[in-house]
Amino acid sequence: MSRLDRQAIIALVFCLICVVSNTLAQTKTPNFNVIAFFTAKNDQAHISYVHEANRWFSEAAGRYNFAYDSTNNWDNLNADFLANYQIVLFLDTRPEKPAQREAFQRYMENGGAWMGFHFAGFALTPSAYPQNWDWYHNQFLGSGSYKSNTWRPTSAILRVDDRKHPATKGLPTTFSSAPNEWYCWTNDLRANPNIDILVSIDSTSFPLGTGPKPHEIWHSGYYPVVWTNKKYRMLYVNMGHNDIDYENKTNKELSSTFSSEAQNKLIITSLLWLGRASKSGRN
Repeated sequence: MSRLDRQAIIALVFCLICVVSNTLAQTKTPNFNVIAFFTAKNDQAHISYVHEANRWFSEAAGRYNFAYDSTNNWDNLNADFLANYQIVLFLDTRPEKPAQREAFQRYMENGGAWMGFHFAGFALTPSAYPQNWDWYHNQFLGSGSYKSNTWRPTSAILRVDDRKHPATKGLPTTFSSAPNEWYCWTNDLRANPNIDILVSIDSTSFPLGTGPKPHEIWHSGYYPVVWTNKKYRMLYVNMGHNDIDYENKTNKELSSTFSSEAQNKLIITSLLWLGRASKSGRN
């Protein structure tokens, strides 16, 4: 066999190895399946976040070996559809129809997993999203109704309150978030024994917000931003509102929810924790 023949065989073997490796990578069974529900209407800041969240989670799925799908059809919130997924995300809003709500409650009570972002926790009476779902807002989230928010969207220094929880593994004691509109709630989550507050706003963030209205700037207080209810496999994240150029009516995106490395780590670690919990049947 000539030297050229040997080189040709080596090159062929190398190509075959690459093809087999790529095929195996593409056919590898995902560790868990995620379905994200969204509305993406009305508020441009929420629309901006939803679009980048779908891109970010799709990319993360390849790196961390899970399957990611998304839908704006909330009628898919039914038992047959949800049976295909181990984790449900609410990127914004919440289900409104009684059948959708009942299906989601059964899914969670039967061991499903959930992560909700920002506006998914919102409820205010009177508004287009009134507090008319007691199980979700008072029992499941524990937060009750929306009370107030900071403005404009600004970064905050966040403090990890529960450093032993799997979702906060590897995070520093404090870290800088991406810009966000921060919510506070009618219920004191610290008084609920079922709620484990994972992350809150650190006092070094104050004053938080720029106004112009005085009540949109927080000067003191305790504000949880990430928590879990120990009765369910769930986690709520208050992040998910990008800064938008409303003043000049350009709708230009001025910030990204996924611009903080530490915050991104919190989100993906939380998702992987929910995936492992769903697979093992344990919290």
